[in-house]
Amino acid sequence: MNWLAAVAGALPALVLMGCVDRLDAQRPEPRRQLRRVAVAGALATPLVFFAERLVTPLFSEATVAGALGLAFIATALLEESAKALALYWAVWRHPAFDERLDGIVYATRAGLGFALVENVGYLLGTREAVSFWLVFWLRALLSVPSHAIDAGFMGYFAARRRFDGHGPGLGGGLVLAILWHGLYNASLFVGSALAHQDNDAFMFFLPVPVLTVAGGYLVLRSMAQRALALDDAAHGNIPHLRLPKGAGFILN
Repeated sequence: MNWLAAVAGALPALVLMGCVDRLDAQRPEPRRQLRRVAVAGALATPLVFFAERLVTPLFSEATVAGALGLAFIATALLEESAKALALYWAVWRHPAFDERLDGIVYATRAGLGFALVENVGYLLGTREAVSFWLVFWLRALLSVPSHAIDAGFMGYFAARRRFDGHGPGLGGGLVLAILWHGLYNASLFVGSALAHQDNDAFMFFLPVPVLTVAGGYLVLRSMAQRALALDDAAHGNIPHLRLPKGAGFILN
């Protein structure tokens, strides 16, 4: 199962990297820089896992308060901070980072590099075929895209502050990523805590992971469209400008 886990675990992240590359096909980023930020995200994964092992015992999985601590502090805070550091270290000062859309492209690469290693690790921990494929599909459809979406938020706001001088910037984007990631995790951890307490309220949390990924995708897609429109306008490619009517003031 080891070779299968390695291949299957890497596949969802690699596919999503290709999807993001197609979004940026008009003015693509250097392949070296894309690899660099993805590797930075991947290298951060074992360090985050080590930190999580130190922090996790501070919270009890059996209580709602403990589950929230696990969701927002022991996982979301550490993982999103690591992605932000990977983005900053790998490409922040590189001249190739010269457009608004680049913030999303590079940040999602950092998130997917992290998700790739994490996914392989989870699949290596499964031994039965049924549980292996269940973990594979759940993570391929939810966890891996979630890592890309959360990182994409911070990349968008970092780029808008960098090129337009407004918005919450990398720090504000990081806060949003932590909150969105924490919401995803909280629905799982709190639901599990309630289930162990035989509290039927856990059922209300079951659809939340799907909703956060679907909603996050729609928000990030809107961000990417706006970033691309502003970049096109900056390059004089006005026909590609697809802003809502009356929104021209944001180009000033």
